[in-house]
Amino acid sequence: MKARKIYNRISVLRQERGISRKELADAVGINFQTVGYLERQEYNPSLDLAFRISEFFGFSVEFVFSVAPMRPLSEVIHQRNGGTGEGNPRV
Repeated sequence: MKARKIYNRISVLRQERGISRKELADAVGINFQTVGYLERQEYNPSLDLAFRISEFFGFSVEFVFSVAPMRPLSEVIHQRNGGTGEGNPRV
């Protein structure tokens, strides 16, 4: 059985916080090259790694990872705030 492609927001979240691939890798206990593979969707994380990355950023696994292509965060925020453009994407 072929594995499904797992999409993620790692690159966006990492860049938003000014964190290098190495810093994220050190924080979650993986090699910095693995972060690059994850960001390019060339590698699917284990369930444990997906949780560690999500916990590092303070978001749910479903917010960071998906089996469907991710919508831009600005679109997600806009929808969650009823079109007002204000608020927090954690809601």
